[in-house]
Amino acid sequence: MAVKRIGILTGGGDVPGLNSVIKSVVYRGTELGYTVVGLRRGWQGLTHVDLQDAASRARYVLPLNRENTRTIDRTGGTYLHTSRTRPSRMSTLPPALWGQEFPTATSPSGAVTYDVTRAVQKNIETAATTRSATPPSSPGWARP
Repeated sequence: MAVKRIGILTGGGDVPGLNSVIKSVVYRGTELGYTVVGLRRGWQGLTHVDLQDAASRARYVLPLNRENTRTIDRTGGTYLHTSRTRPSRMSTLPPALWGQEFPTATSPSGAVTYDVTRAVQKNIETAATTRSATPPSSPGWARP
């Protein structure tokens, strides 16, 4: 049976409640038999990790479990940290990624079973669309 794994990446800045979400995903994922991995330092962790190098893996990949996430919801920021790396603005592939093959969402290798990043991005896009469609006279509307 293939290992079921959830990868969590936090990018784009800190938001209130982010550590609570990470903790919830870890708790529920482990209940369902998933291995949960945190990709540290935002997009930098995903684009610069060299999986063949133990030091690089230790810097960018953090196995998450109930023990190391038990109290993270009590602090601000993000437990996994972020960076200013923006993959859409990278002109070249980082050397650590040259020649590597990566599974896609439909890949049978299942390196990452669920892409939490896509789900979070979709939620952000939905929230932004909803906010821009809400008239200023609505209760709870806050002008930037």
